[in-house]
Amino acid sequence: MKTTIAALMACGFLLAAAAPAQAAPKDPVRALKGKLTSGHGVRFTETTTLSGDDTIKIQSRKGIFQFDARGVAASDITATPVGRPRERTISVGKVSYTSGGMWEDRLPEGKSWLKGNALLGGGSGFYGQVINPVEPKTLAALVKKGRLSGSTLTGKITFKELAKASRWFDASVPLRMHNGTKVSYTLTLTPAGLVSRVKSSYAATGVFDKTEFEGKTITIDSRFTGWGTRVSVKAPPSEKVTTDTGD
Repeated sequence: MKTTIAALMACGFLLAAAAPAQAAPKDPVRALKGKLTSGHGVRFTETTTLSGDDTIKIQSRKGIFQFDARGVAASDITATPVGRPRERTISVGKVSYTSGGMWEDRLPEGKSWLKGNALLGGGSGFYGQVINPVEPKTLAALVKKGRLSGSTLTGKITFKELAKASRWFDASVPLRMHNGTKVSYTLTLTPAGLVSRVKSSYAATGVFDKTEFEGKTITIDSRFTGWGTRVSVKAPPSEKVTTDTGD
């Protein structure tokens, strides 16, 4: 009997020693850089809500980011705000083209796209995702400030820190009231280390310093799919583009 028990214990020790150690989480920055190939990209969908005494939906967006070796080379984003006209913004390099939205009836006849150099996310950027996981520098800052546990990265980062790391943030939300506003974020990673979801939230008065936004929180939930998909984002036809807003 003693021999049998000893044999079983020895087998147990051997099995424990042979069991593989739990795999360490993939490095998300390295995983991202491995996907940054020109002509390829990623798709996303997102929903923005404003919560206080109750929760209301502000807008939904969907679009694609096209890569270059540094991150975002171009984007094509369609926003559907609640109670406002739909807006589409195409950005190529540092130039953006916006159609609809606040410009719905303000452009010259025959023109449907307003050319600009600031709002990569269009007017919808003010309510859009402030964290862009396609930017290696941004993702590195989030990893540095956050805590990675399994497939989830959580943390907090200020508007000022985001603006320093992220061209997307600084261009999408160029006007903001408080640079010290803290963004709470949760990133979900795939087994390959790529970001499949970004959920962020911050005090609404960080951008909109009005009494109606006191005590309210903006939350943006974004899903990313098709990392490495072939995409092609092009500027709209030049004959449909204007810089004249009629002001």
